[in-house]
Amino acid sequence: MQFYKYFILLYLGAILMSCGDTNSSKQTGLSINTKVKYLMLGDTLNLSIDNPKKLNITKVNYELNGKPIDKNIILDNITLGEKTITAIVSYDDNMQTLSKSIIIFNNIIPSIYSYEVVNTYPHDITSYTQGLEFYNGELYESTGQYKESKLRKVNFETGEVLQNIDLEDSYFGEGLTILNDKVYQLTWKENRGFIYDVNTFEKLNTFNYGTSKEGWGICNDGKTLYKSDGTDKIWLLNADNLTEQSHIEVYTEKGKIPALNELEWIDGKIFANIYHRNGVVIINPKTGGVEGVIDFKPLKQLVKQHNELDVLNGIAYHPERKTIFVTGKNWDKLFEVKIKKP
Repeated sequence: MQFYKYFILLYLGAILMSCGDTNSSKQTGLSINTKVKYLMLGDTLNLSIDNPKKLNITKVNYELNGKPIDKNIILDNITLGEKTITAIVSYDDNMQTLSKSIIIFNNIIPSIYSYEVVNTYPHDITSYTQGLEFYNGELYESTGQYKESKLRKVNFETGEVLQNIDLEDSYFGEGLTILNDKVYQLTWKENRGFIYDVNTFEKLNTFNYGTSKEGWGICNDGKTLYKSDGTDKIWLLNADNLTEQSHIEVYTEKGKIPALNELEWIDGKIFANIYHRNGVVIINPKTGGVEGVIDFKPLKQLVKQHNELDVLNGIAYHPERKTIFVTGKNWDKLFEVKIKKP
């Protein structure tokens, strides 16, 4: 419940009310009239043009983030977040482009999920865990900190390191995901990701980030890679060339959720750690809407308390066992849990 209360406060602080017409002309007086500054998924957006000087308007074309829309549109097949409405207005022999910003929130209150710890395993207390993922029954882990970052294959039951490579000292390791026998590992501020052979850990290639300037978490749905950058955005990457194709913005019914970190794809949803919060949000990848939250804060009290102990980070789904494995930065335990729906 503490985790949920945090989000309630976060929602209230995150509502952006600075929306407004950005290109209205003092000369013509034309502007877009939406009568609202923010809407919810499923609402109807009704558009018109304020024309105080009663100009002879002959045509108006509306767009939402560059895509043509009608002046009355139901927002039921759209991603959430900040959007730009554009109106191209023709009057007499002239044309003027107007724009206005709106924000679209999710239309449901997130469900509160509980969990049951079914097993506890040893975890390397020196590992600053950034990414965690099962692939073909094996657990892979990416760790961070300059001069300490690693890529590992680990025996999850014993904590034994089965395979390990160290990153160069100038790289701060972040999240990882595995697709088609390739490991994709992010770095933090170095604007670079690495691709390895999952069996040999041989480095096959590197890739640079696009609009997203940092690397935090990454997961995949079997075709597309999803990458977080420490903001409210999750970027969709083409698995063939690693280019950023688009992004979603993660919102509740109250506001955006920042500091998205480690990601895991589970049964069609994205589970995401929130940095500095010992919990997870469950995200609809089609809209960016938060559908659930899980408070893992009690787990931190079950690990060894020491000076280097840091936040929960690391989510790995085991599809055969139908359980989730979670740990944290410099935690001495790895927890296997069953999620319980409300």
